[in-house]
Amino acid sequence: MSTGLLIAIIVIVVIVIVLALTVGKKARAEQHDRKRVEAGEHREEAKIRGARADSREAEAEERAAKARREQAQAEEHAGVAKQERRAAEERTAHADDIDPDK
Repeated sequence: MSTGLLIAIIVIVVIVIVLALTVGKKARAEQHDRKRVEAGEHREEAKIRGARADSREAEAEERAAKARREQAQAEEHAGVAKQERRAAEERTAHADDIDPDK
């Protein structure tokens, strides 16, 4: 094999290696760009879902507070009703005590 042919083969091999490395580097850069875009989309979706979760959580807390207020009102009404019942029973007992026909 002549020296010129050997040098030509080596040069071609070096060019092929450089091209392969360049193409590989470009492919990796494109893949990184795609992954960055995908990550951005995931972050945006997570942000939307987080906001939706915050809204639902606030609504649940509001409903729970309303339920507690209603429970307190119901207990207050029950207490008033109990006092009224006791007063009615006392009046009935007093009426029975003073009724000459009983």
